[in-house]
Amino acid sequence: MTNTIIFDLGAVLVDWNPHYLYRKIFDDEAEMHHFLQNICTSAWNEEQDGGRPLQEATELLIKEYPEQEENIRAYYGRWEEMLGGAIEGTVEIFRQLRESGKYKIYALTNWSAETFPVAQERYEFLNWFDGIVVSGEEKNRKPFDSFYQVLLERYSVNPEEALFIDDNLRNIQAAEKLGIPSIHFTSPEQLQEDLQERNIL
Repeated sequence: MTNTIIFDLGAVLVDWNPHYLYRKIFDDEAEMHHFLQNICTSAWNEEQDGGRPLQEATELLIKEYPEQEENIRAYYGRWEEMLGGAIEGTVEIFRQLRESGKYKIYALTNWSAETFPVAQERYEFLNWFDGIVVSGEEKNRKPFDSFYQVLLERYSVNPEEALFIDDNLRNIQAAEKLGIPSIHFTSPEQLQEDLQERNIL
């Protein structure tokens, strides 16, 4: 019997994408992709999600790619421009789950401790959770088992009675290994169907 829902945030409830910023910076799409795949990479960004300070991360890359200094500084200097808005369909599902009163609802997010407050101020629904575990604050992140355990222990969650929702298959597989039933998020419509099949919505 499910009594706890655990949401990922980025690409599930919040539309965040570096392309929104870098399309303004690069005229050439191929150049933009090269920059994001080879310089400001998702692996580099994940280190900040895991607690590395933004300034330290920025200076490291500038030392390596001095000719790209301006573009590298833009990553966190203009970070807000990467926020595309709320994913309204998922926010509506969240609202329904919350209003049903049947579930404790938590967030488990890979997010820098320095940028998360910006999103929290912008999106009212980020204040609806019964608790949020932010990787940058814990200096730990998905897909490491120990990060999931932080949430389970802090809020006394029984894995078998929880449901985890994430767009990243790697994170889903890690949760399932810990015995947490999971849904691989691809769209609000698919999430709604999955929740209805499980008699949760």
